[in-house]
Amino acid sequence: MRESGRTRRLLGLGARTGGALIRTRLGGQADWRALGEALFEGLSELKGPAMKLAQIMSQWDDLLPPDLAEELARLQRQAEPMPWADIRHTLVEQYGELDARFREIEQRPFASASMGQVHRAVTHDGETLVLKVQYPGLAEVLESDLAQVRRLMRLGRWFKVPQARLDALFEELAVSLRGELDYHAEAEALARYRARYAHLDRLVIPEPLPEFSGPRVLAMRYVAGTPLRELEEADHELRQQVAVTLADWLTEELFTHGELHADPHAGNFAADEAGRLVIYDLGAVIPVPEARLTAMMHLLEATLEGDAMAMDAALLELGGRQGQGAPLSLYRESAEAVSPLFQPGEQDFGDVRVHRRLRELSPKVWAAMDRLQPPADTLLLSRTLNGHYWNLVRLGARLDMHARTRALLPSAPA
Repeated sequence: MRESGRTRRLLGLGARTGGALIRTRLGGQADWRALGEALFEGLSELKGPAMKLAQIMSQWDDLLPPDLAEELARLQRQAEPMPWADIRHTLVEQYGELDARFREIEQRPFASASMGQVHRAVTHDGETLVLKVQYPGLAEVLESDLAQVRRLMRLGRWFKVPQARLDALFEELAVSLRGELDYHAEAEALARYRARYAHLDRLVIPEPLPEFSGPRVLAMRYVAGTPLRELEEADHELRQQVAVTLADWLTEELFTHGELHADPHAGNFAADEAGRLVIYDLGAVIPVPEARLTAMMHLLEATLEGDAMAMDAALLELGGRQGQGAPLSLYRESAEAVSPLFQPGEQDFGDVRVHRRLRELSPKVWAAMDRLQPPADTLLLSRTLNGHYWNLVRLGARLDMHARTRALLPSAPA
């Protein structure tokens, strides 16, 4: 689709969304299911920034109408693939004659995402690879798409999302998408993570293959696995093993190496036949400066102590909190909602009472966002950790977070 056609399509979807919002404001009824279906169909075809934004929005199930959130969530797992002819064109640009390099390439993608899709391939030596192929022309239209997405995001104010939050979300989205186009950086991240976490025998990271990779194709050895989203009905022991590995890896990422995998949607993780955690995508890895991590641990410690004034001071340390800050009662409610997960002993991440309370609290936090004003990088870090939290919820994890965090808090003995 040419750039002008993409722009018209995006504006049309925005107009339809705006119309639904206006009807609800005027006391009418919007067909959120129909709107969600239209957005799913349109964004599945367009790919790119708008699809990525919708995937992020689908996680806001505490704010969006349920029918709309449910349809947008399909973009995480059922997005329509790009036609094979378009993908083949990119592969031919990379490899030349495909039959000379591969015995077989599956035309149906192994996975489809916002910026590219993954196809299995078999070399003439019989080795199975996966080829992550960037959508044709996406790099050329990215900035134009981002400009249209910024306009669409103004509709977030109808959901009472503060402008500061929308601006920060846009900057986060733009930086993330520009980074996801850099397959060389992702190949380097795969190699770095494989070396760094080689001692974690329950963690698997696919090996990048430079001899088959290029600017728009990233090749990796194929690692079979059951997607995390399909493990909810699996054996409890398997789910617990995967959850513990995920928690161990995230802790080491943050507190030893100062980095974090920043695309936590469930499709990026799986369990192999040995019950090991597989991480498929490292297109979004963010640095976490020590000063930022220390400030966040100050906030966690103040939260666990129920000290509203110390929580406010920690937000100032993080670089947020404007004017008079949030009401102290909101800090206290936040502490009461979070603290149960950090009580001594194993805590059940599947306990619906905990996330129900967090969901009930979320609109109040968002309403105070104009006064809290967390920096954009903190918002990305917070959203990422929230995504990993929900992965642990999906697994029904039982973890002793008190023991895991006790030595990491600022007041812990040296």
